[in-house]
Amino acid sequence: LGVKLRGSDLALAQITARWRNSLKLLEEFQDECEARWMTLDLGLLVRAMVVFATGQSRFDRVSATSVSKLQKGWEEAKEGLRFAINFLRTNADIEDESLLSSPLFFITIAYFSHLKKQKLTKKDSRLLLYWLYIANARGRYSRGSSESLLDADLTTIRKGGGPQELLDTLQQQFGRLTVDVSDFIGRGAGSPLFSLVFLALKAKGAKDWKTGLGLSLTHQGKYHYIQYHHIFPKALIKQEYERKEINEIANMAFVSGRFNREISDTKPEKYIPK
Repeated sequence: LGVKLRGSDLALAQITARWRNSLKLLEEFQDECEARWMTLDLGLLVRAMVVFATGQSRFDRVSATSVSKLQKGWEEAKEGLRFAINFLRTNADIEDESLLSSPLFFITIAYFSHLKKQKLTKKDSRLLLYWLYIANARGRYSRGSSESLLDADLTTIRKGGGPQELLDTLQQQFGRLTVDVSDFIGRGAGSPLFSLVFLALKAKGAKDWKTGLGLSLTHQGKYHYIQYHHIFPKALIKQEYERKEINEIANMAFVSGRFNREISDTKPEKYIPK
């Protein structure tokens, strides 16, 4: 019907043809992750299985990989992904995969934890967190060939490298690890930096202006869902500024859905004092 098949779709077809009930196992693990607010695509789970079974992320080796190796890889991948989800939630305060610029971060963290036998030193944990924040904000796996970049990081880890070596690779790719004011010019909600701003505000204890609830993507009830609001509403300034300027991160605030609707296109000089 003209649907474009991904490499993961073809790999899954090859796996399920040789390994009965494998799709059911993948879907059960999907449900387990969903219970922790993380939605992991089937394609990502297949890639994780391939990584743990073959040591690299490309799907062209699937047909030559034995079922027993795939099964072993899947068991290791599950444990690694569980660690990654827990690390993202408790260490990085990333409650939802939407805060990641790429789902491949799950695999890198999972693979590192596996080779470390899930025993990270305080230094490992701190540097891995630093790498995650910078790599996510810079879009490490969102530029060029994501497979090649992931494989480069997996090779670094497999050869005994850790977060410091991953940071060194980042520095080679982007030139610097710091985030400067100039990085935000012209950047809007679609930029990976937007997630970093959310996490930074959350870490500083930012609260919704109306309800006083802390920032979270897992609040119960549609009225409490956190949205982003234009501090200077678009309708008020669209004649004076370009769209890119209006939608800059600097003109955004995180508020509950109900308060966002209440503010509507009110001038900030009226609603902020309240």
